[in-house]
Amino acid sequence: MSRPAPDARVTSGPYAPPAPARELTVVSADGAPLHVEVHGPEDAPPVVLSHGWTCSTAFWAAQIRDLATDHRVIAYDQRGHGRSPASPACTAQALADDLEAVLAQTLALGEKAVIVGHSMGGMTVMAAAARPRFREHAAAVLLCSTGSSRLVAESRVLPLGAGRVRTWITGRVLGSRAPLGPVTPVAKRILKYATMGAGSAPHMVEACARIVHACPRAVRHAWAAVLESLDLDHGVRELHTPTAIVHGASDRLTPPVHAHALVAALPHCVGLTELAGVGHMTPIEAPGLVTGRIRELVTTYVTAHTTSEATGAGPAQIKEGA
Repeated sequence: MSRPAPDARVTSGPYAPPAPARELTVVSADGAPLHVEVHGPEDAPPVVLSHGWTCSTAFWAAQIRDLATDHRVIAYDQRGHGRSPASPACTAQALADDLEAVLAQTLALGEKAVIVGHSMGGMTVMAAAARPRFREHAAAVLLCSTGSSRLVAESRVLPLGAGRVRTWITGRVLGSRAPLGPVTPVAKRILKYATMGAGSAPHMVEACARIVHACPRAVRHAWAAVLESLDLDHGVRELHTPTAIVHGASDRLTPPVHAHALVAALPHCVGLTELAGVGHMTPIEAPGLVTGRIRELVTTYVTAHTTSEATGAGPAQIKEGA
């Protein structure tokens, strides 16, 4: 696969990606290079952002802009996305390897962070849940609009009844090799229907369309095949880190059935926030709520933990909640 073209990012407003404090290239276990951005003060509590299928670090622009004022925000492009070159290794294990590599290169030994995954980024977290490096660094997790299995079978991007026919057609549509082409009004309407709530503002749809259309079709096709057969139910059971969930009630790509399955299976779920009228692109559709949830997790599981260590307080003096 070839290196992806840069995305035609929006250049103004809340979805224009801010300039990072520094950039670096992290090399994964199989030698794949990953583009990583670090925003905010180096001594601030860290947050790690892992984006979804066909997206890039630009997807997190609103969260980065807000959080970087008082957090160290680490965002990276999944292999083949954004400015990370494509790789023939397209597997859930490769995603876990990549996250571990980013954590190893951007966090100090034993340093704790809140790790946020949207869609395939959430699946990345599930794939890495039992990894030593992940457990070393994960203080808490936020899963946005994601699922662990039956992704194509449960998808409702096509207005057909559930069953083999819908599953087969959905798999062919999502995994199509056809180019998406330029960002036209028709393309935006299709993207909005499939991935966003009906009330999503035009500038939100524009930002999503520019990001998604920048993903090379070969990369889109390769990862669609992985998602079609993905089964990370075992990873959910291994995710003992305090985990919160944000999900759009109008999500057609990963419907709320996935969020409820996660709540039932997670060993330490600290809350589900289901957003009425919101689709799959929760960090863009509901930026303030997603950012606020991240801040709550940092305060509860990172800042409070650090303060207790500094003062010698025991675990009973730390209030956990969501």
